[in-house]
Amino acid sequence: MRTIRLMIRYDGGAFSGWQRQPGFPTVQQALEEAIARICGQTVVVHGSGRTDSGVHALRQVAHFRAETRLQDQRWVRALNAHLPSGAAVTEARTVEDEFHARFSAVGKRYAYLFCDAPVEDPLTRGRVWWAPYRLDLARMREAARHLVGRHDWRSFQTTGSSAKTSVRTVRALHLWRRGQRLAMVVQADGFLYNMVRAFAGTLAEVGRGALEPAEVLAMREARDRRSGGPTAPAHALYLVRALYPRASNDAPGRTPANPLEIAPRGRTAEGERIPFD
Repeated sequence: MRTIRLMIRYDGGAFSGWQRQPGFPTVQQALEEAIARICGQTVVVHGSGRTDSGVHALRQVAHFRAETRLQDQRWVRALNAHLPSGAAVTEARTVEDEFHARFSAVGKRYAYLFCDAPVEDPLTRGRVWWAPYRLDLARMREAARHLVGRHDWRSFQTTGSSAKTSVRTVRALHLWRRGQRLAMVVQADGFLYNMVRAFAGTLAEVGRGALEPAEVLAMREARDRRSGGPTAPAHALYLVRALYPRASNDAPGRTPANPLEIAPRGRTAEGERIPFD
């Protein structure tokens, strides 16, 4: 019995989220069905976290256990031959049995893309959130200072969540502009349901002048979703990667000293390509 870790990219618009649900196409279901076709075994594929319908992934991590002699690199080719066009496995690696894509993770990194061009580009529809008003980056950065640290984030959590606690540590949140495109990249030890989208919606309100940056602090301290800003749409949200301890068998996404530094051409310090252009 082997534990095989996968790295997956997918277009969120092609799926009804990560988690298997009857009657809807999901990434988990597509992977499990592809594995069954390859090795004739029914397995459960565990992801680093669930993404909602419409949310994209650049480096989702998952794992499964199976009796197989198929070499790791052959798993990549075999899975991609059976997956729908909206998803692709970029890496498969046999890891220690203790590895768990979800429970071994120590954090996640997400990106949210805005565009404030005067006219919406039909070729980027479904990839960025078009705002029909100019977004003030300086105001958004001032407000973002209140969205970092260890706090109770109930004001930015969709009601009805089953999370045991709404306290999380947001390690960094950075914003950049390139022309008429803005990117928000945020990293935390964990996120509440729709927390990143609520951050994005709130910062957009600040950027267009509907909220003052200082009001975001009051929102956070209210610990009440009714006090928080709007939830931005899912189609501009990207799971950039899950983060794992350095000792986790060379697991992907090990946290560097400055993980959110954006280099030229829209890449982070770890070489992740943020779809910025």
